[in-house]
Amino acid sequence: MSMTAAQAISHGRKPWLLGILGLLLALGCISLPFGTWDHAFASVGHMAANELVYWGLVVAILLYVSRIERRPLASIGFRRPGSKDIIVAAATGALIVAMLGVMYLVVFPAMHWDETQQIQTLTAVPFWLRFIAVVRAAVSEEILFRGYALERVQELTGSRSAAGVFTWAIFTLEHLSYWGWHHLLIAGTAGAMLTLLYLWRRNLWANMLAHFIVDAVGFLLG
Repeated sequence: MSMTAAQAISHGRKPWLLGILGLLLALGCISLPFGTWDHAFASVGHMAANELVYWGLVVAILLYVSRIERRPLASIGFRRPGSKDIIVAAATGALIVAMLGVMYLVVFPAMHWDETQQIQTLTAVPFWLRFIAVVRAAVSEEILFRGYALERVQELTGSRSAAGVFTWAIFTLEHLSYWGWHHLLIAGTAGAMLTLLYLWRRNLWANMLAHFIVDAVGFLLG
């Protein structure tokens, strides 16, 4: 029986090379400023198109894992969550919300930092599109930064710590283009907690739930 093209690629390359190529796809693509290129907030259509780009990237990395790497999705954290995973995820999401609340209410005023313009731009978007964006962020960022990137960096380096720090740093810096330097405190804190959650539970569903709680409180409530 002849090999498929994907099988031939997988058999012809070493696992470490596939991991590096996958990291370039996952981290390289999601770090590109698609929103700036597409003027995402120019109209509902522009923002919807921007969302489609990120959903397309999610599909691409899932196909890469299953068809090119020939590995199960469990290799990037897709495991059935238990009741403890769900409880821990909800608690982590609530803790992150509390921590960010303190930063916005205490630290930001003290430092004379302001994100009013960015927040108003986001909240002016129709609720249905904000909901899609919040779900997409929880799904795409957890798959790409935690599930795929963290797992593959750990495999390449043999170090949980290196994988956690590297993916946390890229996740944090990825928020710079829209929010500005002071937002690195927000993204860095949330990213650190989500990274620790994944290293503890190794369950993408738990991370997605925690991430969704944080963004939903920030952009859907009120």
